[in-house]
Amino acid sequence: MTLDRVAARTPDGSTLFSDLSLVFGRERTGLVGRNGSGKTTLLRLIADMSAPAEGAINRVGTVAWLEQRGEPAPGETAAETLGAAAALAVLARILAGEGTADDLDAADWTLESRIGEVLAEVGLQALDLSRETASLSGGEQTRLRLAALLLDPPDLLLLDEPTNHLDRDGRERIAEVLGRWPGGVLAVSHDRALLRRMDRIVELSSLGAAVYGGGYDLYAERKAAERAAAERDLDAAGREAARIAREGQKAVEKKARRDRAGRAFAMKKSEPKILLGAMAERAENSGARENRLAERRAEAAEADLAAAREKVERVRALDIPMPPTRLAAGRTVLELDAVAWDAPGGRRIVGPVSLKLTGPERVAVTGANGAGKSTLLKLIAGTLEPTLGRIARPVTAALLDQEAALLHPDETLVEAYRRINPQATANDAHVALARFLFRNTAAQRTAGTLSGGERLRAALACVTGGVRPAQLLILDEPTNHLDLDSVAAVEAALRGYDGALVVVSHDPDFLDAVGIERTLAL
Repeated sequence: MTLDRVAARTPDGSTLFSDLSLVFGRERTGLVGRNGSGKTTLLRLIADMSAPAEGAINRVGTVAWLEQRGEPAPGETAAETLGAAAALAVLARILAGEGTADDLDAADWTLESRIGEVLAEVGLQALDLSRETASLSGGEQTRLRLAALLLDPPDLLLLDEPTNHLDRDGRERIAEVLGRWPGGVLAVSHDRALLRRMDRIVELSSLGAAVYGGGYDLYAERKAAERAAAERDLDAAGREAARIAREGQKAVEKKARRDRAGRAFAMKKSEPKILLGAMAERAENSGARENRLAERRAEAAEADLAAAREKVERVRALDIPMPPTRLAAGRTVLELDAVAWDAPGGRRIVGPVSLKLTGPERVAVTGANGAGKSTLLKLIAGTLEPTLGRIARPVTAALLDQEAALLHPDETLVEAYRRINPQATANDAHVALARFLFRNTAAQRTAGTLSGGERLRAALACVTGGVRPAQLLILDEPTNHLDLDSVAAVEAALRGYDGALVVVSHDPDFLDAVGIERTLAL
């Protein structure tokens, strides 16, 4: 796969990226970049699902794309998702003695064993192929669709956030499959464990693509070095611009002194007028040359400073300030006493669970997909009442899920802030939102127009910026839709948060970064 000077634009004409030249072979490539940089658009171009605005793409071999979410058709079975239903029906007719000559010609006697192998590869070896795909969990559906690609493996496999919504076992299974993949892989992901298995990282931005050899850790090290170098370059450019400005000011003052001396000399009338005129002309020409030279040097210094500042803005990490909650170390934050919840039909979803949090403790809730983690968080937050047991929640708490659902899509951020903090004025809302980088008109954006990282940042502003900031944050997979820069910013913010945390996350790097102290396994 070769991309030659490729460009992509949004429907309104905005450029996502341009002049992009890349080659993909039989290596594993991780594709990263901020939300909105065009990562999924690039996958669509490579998959030949859309055409580039400029440039050319040359494909040699087969390409297959595993999309982030694929909704099965009503009644679709696992065999149909695998793309093997018709071929399996042929084998069934033959084995039942009902096969035709065409069936015998079309029969693939290796199919059943190959299906068994690929299902085992993705951890679904016990799957009944007649089961409806929609009845599987989101993670199981992802693994089933990957198995469909493994049946007839392409030369280049495209993956769009393949480990989102997977539990830890599912993530590890996907990573292991890709580690054994014989062809090429291009994976859009913010899963650092998966990115560590890549042979190289390509970072996409409006400036094009930067290629980093090695996996995530080498990429992060290089990015940190680039960030430090950009800061140094900005400091040096600022000092140089200031030095040139000082020298320019000194030159202006020196010329002013010369001009005063010249006028005083002319006032004496001790020299012929023609000589005085020549001297004045020389002084004027010399001054003009000095002014032009000083202007050019100042313009060059300002251009260097602007370039250095732009470079820093490109690599600068997002900063999310967390206001203090002043939670006392001995304060009881949460108490669950044999809490359980049953579905309306009587099926036990979670529990019984007992848990006590004191002060700014940090607890991770773990378990396989379907173990009841999200249900438990809703019980803790008070959005769901327990069927059995008792819950005490003596401090202010806030639940932030991966969609930041506490924000309504059609309300502005100011409106959302005042709804969540009823005592706040419009000015209070603007001040609080500005601390989270929603300044001026950005505070009037509607929640539905925000990216995943922006939504989480806005939600944090709403629940921590009021008179009584939440002293207990309940987080349900908060990083699922964030880019790497936003994940790092959220990690840094939560490290500095002085309240208590209850977190569901399948990202071990995230759990380590926010300082998890205890684990509650369901």
